[in-house]
Amino acid sequence: MVRIIAIVGMPGSGKSVVASYLKDNGFPIIRFGEIIIREVEKRALPITPQNEQIVREEIRRKQGMDVCAQIALPLIKAKLLEHRLVIIDGLYSFSEYKTLKKEFDEELLVLGVFTPKVMRYQRLTLRNERPLTIAEAEKRDFLEIEKIEKGGPIAMANITIINNGSQYQLYEQLDQLLAEILQGVPPILCKV
Repeated sequence: MVRIIAIVGMPGSGKSVVASYLKDNGFPIIRFGEIIIREVEKRALPITPQNEQIVREEIRRKQGMDVCAQIALPLIKAKLLEHRLVIIDGLYSFSEYKTLKKEFDEELLVLGVFTPKVMRYQRLTLRNERPLTIAEAEKRDFLEIEKIEKGGPIAMANITIINNGSQYQLYEQLDQLLAEILQGVPPILCKV
């Protein structure tokens, strides 16, 4: 029985939109990125993509690539005592995936959100919070794949949603997935 949905995808794919929709449907969200932001704040640094990257890479180098998963495990377990389904927004590294898979096994469903690169980059240039140029977006893709092991969890996704249409179409796919999970049916949604 699925009890945890971990959202994975490249920057601009729509992970935050998916997480917001699931939160609006009453499911608790645990953001691995918040762990990094708290560490940036603890160091009294401005919250910028550059500072987040520096801190993210440093704490992973010092504490292991699965540091965010290790820090989040007690919170995930506590939320599972109160909720039928818990959402993890921003599972990044393959090491984090392996830690969660070892701890939760079949209760973990990795949900990949895929959007074509051109569309992702366009979204990243237009977003209100922390917009990126196309060159910055491509650089970030390379850094996340090479330094954070981001490709592993995306490759291991149990289900992939293609997010290249309207928000309504994305929500329809999520509603179908949620219906299957909450009915205890193994999810079959896979729009690859």
